[in-house]
Amino acid sequence: MKKVITALTFLFIIGNASAQDPTFTQFYANPLYLNPAFAGSNNCGRIASNYRNEWPQLTGNYITYSASYDQYFKNISGGFGILATHDQQGQGTIKTTMLGLIYSYHATLTRKWKLLFGVRAAWYQKSLDWDKLTFGDMIDPRRGFIYATGDVPRGGTRGFFDASAGTVIYNKNFFAGAAVHHLNRPNESMIIGDSKLPMRVTAHMGAEIQLGTKSKYSNTTSIMPNVIYQYQNGFQELSVGTYIKYGAFNAGAWYRNRDAFILTIGINTGKFRLGYSYDVTVSKLNNGVSGGSHEISLGFNLKCKKSVQKFRMISCPSF
Repeated sequence: MKKVITALTFLFIIGNASAQDPTFTQFYANPLYLNPAFAGSNNCGRIASNYRNEWPQLTGNYITYSASYDQYFKNISGGFGILATHDQQGQGTIKTTMLGLIYSYHATLTRKWKLLFGVRAAWYQKSLDWDKLTFGDMIDPRRGFIYATGDVPRGGTRGFFDASAGTVIYNKNFFAGAAVHHLNRPNESMIIGDSKLPMRVTAHMGAEIQLGTKSKYSNTTSIMPNVIYQYQNGFQELSVGTYIKYGAFNAGAWYRNRDAFILTIGINTGKFRLGYSYDVTVSKLNNGVSGGSHEISLGFNLKCKKSVQKFRMISCPSF
């Protein structure tokens, strides 16, 4: 019965394309995925990578990888970035790979306020492994799955172009932004027919509040409250949380849409960043059944000339 339900679920996803994009819970450890306007916001070269394993105790868990590089270039008045992701659903039954190029224009509005506007052009490749699907005509009432299916494989792969755009406005201690992905609503159907990829809208806002003053004897402590809202195809997700930063050490807690509590810990030395987060499932698909979700991020900040960018970086979280 589990196999039948799994097969029907995958067929529903393939036929209706009602699933949402993968979501990382270390939002700012993967800034180009959250909003293309973040390209070059670190000034110097930045390498970021993420691994997420969602619901590991389920047979059809979701595994997602991401890697990116971005940097500010004075001669193009903005940042350039490259982002790659790979997502596996149902033990590799459905795979999605994306490679995107990003440009973000950096503008000075006033002495205190700056504006970033970014666009992303990406190529997606989706594939379906028909050999991993099971169908009702394969079932014997007493002996289970023993027959070959009469279903004929149809399609199985799809490549398509995708466009996204976003903007961020910020000052010394506050930032806010919005992004829209899949602006052109490409056809992602892997079988005969037309299935438009629904647009994904993201809005985010955060601040850094320093507690006390920094001295040569102690590190600065600061808190970073944040809100992130995402909408896609009728599905809404609101995440509210905060980070606490003390020197190189970071910790955070989020609450997401009556679905999960997210706990994050990490270390950021300025050149090297390592973070881990765990999603505690609190919905009807409880944590004991799903196993929650694990996510690991790893990042490096490369050296560059301090005078490359004429205005300050965004004071946003690292994880």
